[in-house]
Amino acid sequence: MLLEKRAQVVAGLGGGFDTLAAMGRVAEDDQAQISHDEFVAVRLNTLDHRQLRLVEEALERVSTGDYGICLACKRPIPQKRLEALPWARYCVACEEIIGPAELDRAEG
Repeated sequence: MLLEKRAQVVAGLGGGFDTLAAMGRVAEDDQAQISHDEFVAVRLNTLDHRQLRLVEEALERVSTGDYGICLACKRPIPQKRLEALPWARYCVACEEIIGPAELDRAEG
C-alpha cells in the first residue's frame, strides 16, 4: 500500500502551473482568478510533498523493522489504524496527546 501511495503522489507532483497572468496574456479581470488557481495549485503541491515525506518515512521504518511501532510510546500501532493510514507514525492515543499543531511543527 505504501509503494502504491508513493507512486500516486509522485505522479501528481510533476506538473507545474503555467502562469499566464505573469506573461501578460490575460485580461486584468481574469488575473485574480488565475492568481487564486495558482495559490490552490501550490497548496495542493505542498500537501503532496508532505504526503510523500510521510510515505517515505514509513517505507524507511519498514526497512529498519520499526514499521507499525508508535514513535512516541514505542507500542505497536493497531493493525486497523495501519490499514486506514499506512504511514501512521503514532498510535491514536499518542497522536491525540501530541495534537495536530505539534505534529505539524515536528514534520516541518
